[in-house]
Amino acid sequence: MIISPDVLWLSTSLSFQRFNRPVMKALTQQMRVAEWEYYQSPDEGNSLDVAINLLHDYMQEVDRPLHLVGHSTSGLLGLLYACKYPERVRSLTLLAVGVNPSIDWQAHFYTVRQMLPCDRQKILIQMVHNLFGYCSRSRALSLIRYLEQDLSCSLSLHSLLKRTRIEPVMPNVPLLVCGSQDDVIVDPTQIQGWEQLLKRGDRLWLCPEGRHFFQYFQAEQTVNTLCAFWDSPSVNQPQKQPQNQTVCNSK
Repeated sequence: MIISPDVLWLSTSLSFQRFNRPVMKALTQQMRVAEWEYYQSPDEGNSLDVAINLLHDYMQEVDRPLHLVGHSTSGLLGLLYACKYPERVRSLTLLAVGVNPSIDWQAHFYTVRQMLPCDRQKILIQMVHNLFGYCSRSRALSLIRYLEQDLSCSLSLHSLLKRTRIEPVMPNVPLLVCGSQDDVIVDPTQIQGWEQLLKRGDRLWLCPEGRHFFQYFQAEQTVNTLCAFWDSPSVNQPQKQPQNQTVCNSK
């Protein structure tokens, strides 16, 4: 058996890993934190089912349920896993995952790209501004490289030909949903849409600022919010487990 961490941070994007580092480093001062990574080559097909099965292989090797944390598509993976295997999950924290959980920056990118097929670089520059705010040209060019890498090598539901929609779904595990007031990708309306689905003890937090990667720009506030949730009574009592749910519909 693997020596269990307390927290398992899910990562499906090599280029965006760096934006989780400040929070993970701070958490390691208080808890055992591990990172589970899933990457693919540009020639591989995107499959959430494959990622869920590989994550389950790992989770079967640990000796107790874990706190799962994921940002954007990584959070979506955690959400679908928690719906399928709630007995393996002590709690789930979603960062920048709206009530329509398939909405991410790539969905925005491909929607605009379909309307403006010849302006890929201009669209990427606008995406940088949307994700990170306005910055110097050199910084913007560096961030564009991260976005291009994410388009090529990350797990995604979307392409220029098709965007996939996943209906709202609620896992039967303690849930913390986090977003940012100034995120234009997963805006506050998408985060607040969870309110009608939350169970007793679940929590919702909107960071005052930080845009789509608020966990990077507001790491201290994010850490405090996560730790307060993990210390709450709702996380530290047994959960009733429901039957598995159907979660994915493609359009």
